Amino acid sequence: MKNRGVLLALTAAAALFLAFYFPVNNAQKEATLMQSILTDLNYYHYQPLEVNDNLSEKVYGLFLDRLDGTRRWLTQNDVKQLEAWKLKLDNEANDGTFAFLDLAMQLQESGIQKTQGWYKELLAQPFDFKQNETIETDGEKKPFAKNDNELKEYWRKQMKWETLSRLTEKLEKKEKGEADFKDKTYEELEADARKDVLKVYDDWYVRLEKRKRTDFLSMYLNAFTNIFDPHTEYYEPIDKQNFDIGMSGRLEGIGARLQTDGENTKVSEIIVGGPAWKQGILKENDKILKVKQENDAEWTDLTGMVINDVVQLIRGKPTTKVRLFIKKAEGGTTEELVIERDVVIIEEGFAKSLLIESPLQERIGYIRLPKFYADFNNKDGRRCADDIAVELEKLEQSNVQGIILDLRGNGGGSLRDVVKMGGFFVEEGPIVQVKSRARTPEVLTDDDPSVQYNGALIVMVDQFSASASEILAAALQDYGRAIIVGTSPSTFGKGTVQRFFDLDAVVRGNPEVKPLGEVKLTVQKFFRVDGGSTQLRGVVPDIVLPDNWRYVETGEKEEEFPMEWTQIDPVPYSQKVYSLEALPQIKSKAASRIQANEVFQKIDARAKRLKEMRDDSEHTLNLDAYLAENKQLDQEDDVYEKFFEAEVLTNVQNLPVDLTDISSDAGKKARNDEWLKGVRKDVYLLETLNIMHDMLTFK
Repeated sequence: MKNRGVLLALTAAAALFLAFYFPVNNAQKEATLMQSILTDLNYYHYQPLEVNDNLSEKVYGLFLDRLDGTRRWLTQNDVKQLEAWKLKLDNEANDGTFAFLDLAMQLQESGIQKTQGWYKELLAQPFDFKQNETIETDGEKKPFAKNDNELKEYWRKQMKWETLSRLTEKLEKKEKGEADFKDKTYEELEADARKDVLKVYDDWYVRLEKRKRTDFLSMYLNAFTNIFDPHTEYYEPIDKQNFDIGMSGRLEGIGARLQTDGENTKVSEIIVGGPAWKQGILKENDKILKVKQENDAEWTDLTGMVINDVVQLIRGKPTTKVRLFIKKAEGGTTEELVIERDVVIIEEGFAKSLLIESPLQERIGYIRLPKFYADFNNKDGRRCADDIAVELEKLEQSNVQGIILDLRGNGGGSLRDVVKMGGFFVEEGPIVQVKSRARTPEVLTDDDPSVQYNGALIVMVDQFSASASEILAAALQDYGRAIIVGTSPSTFGKGTVQRFFDLDAVVRGNPEVKPLGEVKLTVQKFFRVDGGSTQLRGVVPDIVLPDNWRYVETGEKEEEFPMEWTQIDPVPYSQKVYSLEALPQIKSKAASRIQANEVFQKIDARAKRLKEMRDDSEHTLNLDAYLAENKQLDQEDDVYEKFFEAEVLTNVQNLPVDLTDISSDAGKKARNDEWLKGVRKDVYLLETLNIMHDMLTFK
């Protein structure tokens, strides 16, 4: 705390400097934005970097990869022009100038314009698929084209490759005798395949034309921030809104998900319980043509508008109204409607539970937690720890013999909720250690001596279980409180904590440049109670089940510029709630079952095959060779998919207390039915139930 005064003084000095800018223009706003980000990075990031030539070179490489990683737009001559700036981007950042970005945008735009003519020309004539040639599909493995002729050759092969994949699908459907394909000649199918590719690229180029300078600016700014670490990012105001909605499961608007459909905006989903759902007029696949606010005289035509801008017009505060002019998907009629906005709760992201009868007739509770959500902006908003407490209570009232907490695919979220949730399973004690820059570690503890659930517990994880998921799994593993069952050798490996900083706070006055947005900075690293970090290494499960991606490297270690693994001193911890002394016997029995399980052995073989395919990025453009390869892959796919078609769990049911709410709406019931169907086919959950049986047996 002794450096706090210095820190605030430096921040205030930076804010004072920015306050004396001359009257605003676009260049000034961009300069203010860059310098505000650099200020926050310098003062608050866990591991600040010097803005020098070394950083400039890294920013250059990262931005170039994002500008044209697939080698579609730029030639070596273009790159040579950009390369002159490789060691100057630090100077540009400090000066608040963007000549490099201007040049990059100009060169990419030139590439887009010339290639637009190329793909149309190339797709206008049939391809010769009898030639023996190949295409390299990994951009990192091929150089930038020497000149326009070589770049056009890249495009010729790309168009041929994409046409070949679609032609193959059509030929296979013709062979199966499908009505729309059986009477068509090869020439007609090849022409149809080229038309399909043409439409894809026409739509893509329309989207490219809609990009704004702010889109490029965000990409460039994030090339700077991501050099510090992959999770330090700049957020435009709309991006921060979307992040908050994802974290809280709460939005203010009409309750409709939208997507771009050519030049139009289409409704992709109506959210159950929202204003649009209650009104019942707006439906899935309807097109929204125009928008007008309650007190506006003029309509805003949405034709050609990017989706973020459309969303900004339709979202709004509760009790305000928005007028929509729509074209109905059914019948094609147009209609004007008024919808009063409200708070919309997106329930699919919240915790939920089931009762499962294991193959050995044990009554097991199953909780699915998709993310560690928390509504930070509303004191009465939903928090995952509170919801998990409710689910645990419901399951205990249902007399379950054990509980499985499923964190597969859970990318993390609220640290506070992790600490509280960990306390549900152990007496009071440390859950995680958090270290800020240049400070001693802080131990975050559960101070409640009560234990909400003291029975057998298994936590399911995978390679996408990250951050908060890893904290909880690590704490329960260190305490010996739960068995961690994973479908990968380790979890994601994100051991850092981020915090949002409002960039407007750095700039005093000058309202014309605001809002600048926010920057999400890595300000802390967290460590297990045993002193180890989950950064890069993740959590190694006690029992690993074979998975499709087992041999493919994933996670934080595959990100660019991740922070390093470090270790600190452990803190004392213990629990007397549940004993896992029999873990070695449980692991041994599981290993024997996995080895003898035909499905798992086939999955493991499939995983090795996928690793080979992923490493081999050079593909044939010969139709006969491609058909032969594709036939073999289809056969392998059919065998693999059958592993997951059978219902391996027959007795899966909702808790009786939840049935009234589920049955209150047809959409909600349909989504629940799909969830139950997926759970019943989950071979990983079946083996986890077998592990639970061993826990109960060996106790």
